Formats: sequence, structure tokens, C-alpha cells
Amino acid sequence: MKGAPERILAMCTSILIGPDEYELTDIWKRTVDDVYTEFGSLGERVLGFCDCRLPLDQYPPGHVFDPDNPDFLKLGFRFVGLMSMIDPPRAAVPLAVSKCKSAGIRVVMLTGDHPVTAKAIARSVGIISKGNQTIEEIAVERCVNVEDLDPSIAKAVVVIGSELSCMTSDELDILLCSYEDIVFARTSPEQKYLIVEAFQRQGHVVAVTGDGVNDSPALKQADIGVAMGITGTDVAKEVADLVLMDDNFATILNGVEHGRQIFDNLKKLIRFTFADNVAEMYCYWVFIILEVPTPMGTLAMLLLTSGMDMAPAVSLAHEKAESDIMKLKPRDPQKHKLVTAQVLSYSYGQISVIECASGFFAYFVTFICHGWYPLDLIHIQSEWDSDSINDLEDSYGQEWAYSSRQRVGFQAQTAFFAALVLCQWANAVACKTRRLSIFSQGLSNHFMNAALVMSPIVACFFIYTPGCNTAINFEPLRWESWVACLPFAVLLFIYDELRRFAVRSLPGYWVSQEFNV
Repeated sequence: MKGAPERILAMCTSILIGPDEYELTDIWKRTVDDVYTEFGSLGERVLGFCDCRLPLDQYPPGHVFDPDNPDFLKLGFRFVGLMSMIDPPRAAVPLAVSKCKSAGIRVVMLTGDHPVTAKAIARSVGIISKGNQTIEEIAVERCVNVEDLDPSIAKAVVVIGSELSCMTSDELDILLCSYEDIVFARTSPEQKYLIVEAFQRQGHVVAVTGDGVNDSPALKQADIGVAMGITGTDVAKEVADLVLMDDNFATILNGVEHGRQIFDNLKKLIRFTFADNVAEMYCYWVFIILEVPTPMGTLAMLLLTSGMDMAPAVSLAHEKAESDIMKLKPRDPQKHKLVTAQVLSYSYGQISVIECASGFFAYFVTFICHGWYPLDLIHIQSEWDSDSINDLEDSYGQEWAYSSRQRVGFQAQTAFFAALVLCQWANAVACKTRRLSIFSQGLSNHFMNAALVMSPIVACFFIYTPGCNTAINFEPLRWESWVACLPFAVLLFIYDELRRFAVRSLPGYWVSQEFNV
């Protein structure tokens, strides 16, 4: 029979040394214990072996054994030896564990191995960080008894299944909070399940990896159950949420990185699309409240949101991950959602205000170039759109017919449209990153580069192509209208670059929290 050395040794009454059999005394037990502890400290898995010679008078040939009540266990076994096996972790595991810790992901080891073996493996792959010691190691180092030390001075702990079975739920919760690095050894399937539950009670999102039937309860209870595709059993694969086809722990880390990248890119997309949509809403508020001539026509709005924004918005999904993405703490799913108060504040109160101001500046500049000052346009909308009034005076006393006024109004609407196109061009560049500078991110997103080139070209096509512009109520723009838009696009870019600088430079401060969108 084979099994855990301490379990096998407990069933034996004698030991085989060479050809001779001796009584299994406490001295022999300590000797065997020292041997497998030495092997275990090297990270090797140790099995114990024993046999039992059945007397023929009690167990004649053809004797039928009862598997539910094996009476031969009372006869006493003979310990025959130990077998040590090396099952080294993959070379990529230590680096993956290190990256998990830098990403704020806590790695806990749950195993059925002997605690000495489990601790050695955990230390070799970095689950127990360098410099973190268990209370037993500190006691050996200081040459004192474990009972004489305060357990809180240890940063790592190895918990045996027998100790875990004596703990209450509250004690387990305290244990999980008290140590940086935790290893659970000789754990049963039920205990693995309870450990997962304890982490979930503390608000953690728990991922569990496993390959055997014994891991199935924990895999099912976890928020993300990850089964091994090569060595995993069918039961483990059935209850798991994910199956690793290469059985490589580092693959999980790649999945985490891609998941964070997708979440970041969705946030960028929301920021980008909100900006001009809210700016268009603001322009109509001004139109309704101040009764100025229409700032932007319906067709122009549809063209901007459905046409001009489409390519840059799609290209944001192809944006590569920011270099610090795996150095950030995991987000709180209850607080850090896609649309947060910070995103709404950024979209409604910051970027959209800049874009709306840009549009109205270009809009009023166009009117000024034709003799209409901004104050003279307030509360003039009803007269402006009346086709029965052909002698409406501008700021210089010149009279304007209805058809002439409409051409000027269409040109002002075109200027508003062009201003939003240029600001969205700058906004698309600004949305490439959430925290890092644009200059560190680079322009490797070729989809974005193509969209940035096409956006102003398409806008100019609809503005200056005869037939197309009249269909959308556009008029060709003078150079003054284009120049009026540029400072706001530059301002938008600089403002967002300063926002990112504040987020990077002041972590933990109010400014960083409110501007981290």
C-alpha cells in the first residue's frame, strides 16, 4: 500500500531494514520522519510504502475481502520504504506569480502535499515571497520555541488541513487577513471549498485552478473555475468556467491582461462617444434658451455621430494595452464600473464643454465675418427663420433677405460641424490612453492612424463637394472658420495630457481619483 508517509507510518508496527524486519520504535519513526522532511524541503513529493503478510489460516486462497470493512487492517503493516519524486513547476510559473503580485492579484496555494513539500514549492515559485518567513522559521532563526513568539510577526504561514478543520469561519477570516503569503497543505476537497467561500466573504473575486475530481467543489464555488485541459479530469472540465488547453499557469496571467485591456478600451470608447454627443446636446440647449439661429442641423449631427465617429471609435478597440496595466490593483466590481461618476463628470463637464465652446466659437466667428455680432443673434431665431422678413438688419445696419440669411446660417452650422470634427480628432488621440502620456503609448495602432487621416478628408468632402454639401445644408467654409477651431483642439489635447499627468503623479489623492477615467 502507498500513500502519505505519516499516514502509512501510523498504520505500521514494524519496519523492513535490508532483509531483516524490526519493531517500529519511536527512534525509527523519527528517522523516517527526518528523511521525508529532508526530501520534502527540496520540493520533492514523497510517498510511503508498506505491506502486510496475511496468515493463510485466516485468509486462505479465494478469500473474499469486504471493501467496506477491511478487517486485515488490524493485523499491522510493515513499513518498507519511501519514494521521492521530482515534479518541478514550469519555468514560466515564477515569473507569472511575480507578475500576478505586481498586478495586485493574491496567489494562495491549496494542495494535498505534505506541508514541508508545499512550503518548498511555494517558496521556489514565489508564492511565499523572498524575505517572508513563517513563525516556525523565525523560531529556528532565533533559537526559541514557537510558543514564545507573537504570531503576528510572521508574514507567511503554512496551514495544515487538520488545523484548518478546527477553525471557525471567523478564525479563518482572520487568518486570511493576517498574512501576506498563505499555503494550505494536506487539505481535503471540503476544506478547499471553505477556503474559497472565506475569500468570497471578504469581497474578493476568486479564481481556482484544479485538475482532479477533488478540486471540483472549489472549482464550482469559485467566481472563475479554471481546469487543466491536458491533465484535467472530465469532471473538473465540466464544472470549470475556463479550460487551459496548455495547462500553463502563465496563460491565466495573459487572460487577466487581455481582460484589463478590453475593459480599458471600452472605457476609452465610452469617453470618446460621449464627448460630441453631449456637446451636440449642449448646443441645442443654447439654441432653445438663447433663441439663436440653429447651431447645427439634424443631418449634420447624424453625419458626425454615425459617420465621422465610427472609424475612430472602432479603432479604439484595437488599441494596445498600456505598459502599466499589470501594475495596477484589481478594480472593485461594485465601484469601478464602465460608466462611473468620474466618466460622467469628464464627459459632461469637461471635454464636451470644450467641444461645445469650440463649435460656438467657430459659429460666432462665421457670423462676425458676415457682419453679425454674437449679442445681436440672441432672441433672433424666430425672425431669422421667417421667410416673410427680407430686411433684417445686421450689426452694421445692413439688410439681409431670407435666402442670404439662410446661406450664412448654413455656413455657421458647417463651422460648428467642422469644429466638432477637429475636436473629436484630438479627442480620439487623447483617448488612446487612460493614465500614460500619449508620447509613451505611440502611434502603433494602424486602425486609429487610418481613421485619423480619413476623418478630416471625409469632412472636407461633404463640406466642399457640390451637391453633397447642399444635401446636408452645408456651405463651403472660409479659412477663418477653420483657424477658429484649432486652438480648442489643441486645448483639448493639452488638457487631457495634464489630466493624465495628475493621475500618474498624485496616486491616492483626490485629484487622481476624480480624474482617473
